[in-house]
This record gives sequence, C-alpha cells and structure tokens, in this order.
Amino acid sequence: MAKDEGERIGVVGALVRSAFLVNTAYAEAAHAYGLTPQQGQLLCVLMPGPTGMGELGAKLGLAKSSLTGLVDRTSRLGFVGREADPDDGRAVRVVLTEEGARLADAFYTEACRRIDLLPSGLDGPERERLAELLGRVVVDNEVPEVFADRR
Repeated sequence: MAKDEGERIGVVGALVRSAFLVNTAYAEAAHAYGLTPQQGQLLCVLMPGPTGMGELGAKLGLAKSSLTGLVDRTSRLGFVGREADPDDGRAVRVVLTEEGARLADAFYTEACRRIDLLPSGLDGPERERLAELLGRVVVDNEVPEVFADRR
C-alpha cells in the first residue's frame, strides 16, 4: 500500500481501490435515502424510462430470480411498478412510480455529489484526463449505462 505521495500505485491496484471508493460513496448515498445500493442502481437505470426485465437483467448483471426479487422488494416500497410492454403482450416493463422518480432524482444527485468529491485533489485538466481515460476503459469493455451522466 502506498503510504506517501511519491509511491506509485499500479493500474490494477488503482482501479480496484478506486472502485472501492466509488462503491463506498454510492452505498453511503443509498443508505442516506433508506435504499440498498442495488435499489439505488435499479432506480438510476430506470430514470430514462420503462425498461423490460431482460434488458434490466443485462444492464444490472443479475439472473432472472435475483432481478425479480429486487424489483419485488422495490415495488413493495412503492418506488417501481410493472406495466405491460406495448410491443409484446407477454412481456413486462419496470417503471418508476412518481415517488420513485422523485427518490431516484434525489438519490442520483446525492450520489453524484459524493462521487464528484473523490477526485477533489485534481485540477480541471487532470479531471478531464481522468474522465477521458476511464471513459475509454468503460467503452472498450462495453459496460452498460447503469448510471447516466446527466450533468
């Protein structure tokens, strides 16, 4: 572990440790709104609009049974609902309720605020470069958009 500023961290260590930082900030934001991190992620994925269960499972990396449980629990809280897919009468889409949309927006704002603080030691050009490099890693690895950059 790096103890002083002169010691360099390799790319693997830096990515793993930065993922830990982001996950912690995200979990703290979720906790502040009485959500689990998974529920917060579900709300964020649904912000653009209703989404089919298959697409949700792919975006969140969840098996059907795990996704069904997450949607059921979040539905019981009144944050999401199910509706028929207008293009496929056999399929169901998950949609934010009015309360869920308000909560999603507030949670998203708080998560962004907390995560934005993580690279606070970087100046403007360094932040831009970090975003550019991480963006390339995300695109190269075809990471689904589970957290849109609305700002």
